[in-house]
Amino acid sequence: MSPAKSKALVYALIAVAVAVVLGLFVAFGPPGLYARSESPEFCGSCHVLQPEYEAWFHSGAHQNIKCIDCHLPNNNLPNHLFWKSVEGVKDSLAFHTGFVSETIHISERGAAVVESNCRRCHAELLARINENRRCWDCHRRMSHKRTGTIETRNP
Repeated sequence: MSPAKSKALVYALIAVAVAVVLGLFVAFGPPGLYARSESPEFCGSCHVLQPEYEAWFHSGAHQNIKCIDCHLPNNNLPNHLFWKSVEGVKDSLAFHTGFVSETIHISERGAAVVESNCRRCHAELLARINENRRCWDCHRRMSHKRTGTIETRNP
């Protein structure tokens, strides 16, 4: 190998190592960022999500679980971390650039994730019912718009 090629290889390896270290820092640090970003208070800190946060806070049955337990894939850690990163960057950019609507609507992919997590947590109950519907077809009050204080504000 020529000296120029070996020098380029060393630079490439250094660049990869720096990228990995920076990626790990962004994903898991500064200290506590990862843990804070999984809390419902963090999700509710966006003024657009305030009604959804209030509805969750007063919901009862699901009050003890985090937003990410329903709204991010939880089938395996790499998939969870990938979508947490993608959704976090997307939501942050939308919020800070002003390109977010005042009314939040779940996407088809988001609805599929929520449905999958409902089925994961309530698997033993599903063995006894008709599975040809989405969970919220019957559990209409599980929507953020139809629970807690939101139910009393929206007739």
